[in-house]
Amino acid sequence: MPIIINLDVVMAKRKIGLIELAEKVGITPANLSILKNNKARAIRFSTLEELCRALECQPSDILEFVED
Repeated sequence: MPIIINLDVVMAKRKIGLIELAEKVGITPANLSILKNNKARAIRFSTLEELCRALECQPSDILEFVED
């Protein structure tokens, strides 16, 4: 998949754990883990917005397009 989710990198930079971020964003730790491990097939804009708010970042910090 040419879109990479760098959520684990942003989380490490912010020193925030999976459970804490899941609570701030309002999704289950299991769903956040799917995103974090680049296994998601889609992400809602509302979830992306909450991630950016909680992590104080831009969508481009989380999502990256890589040519195949």
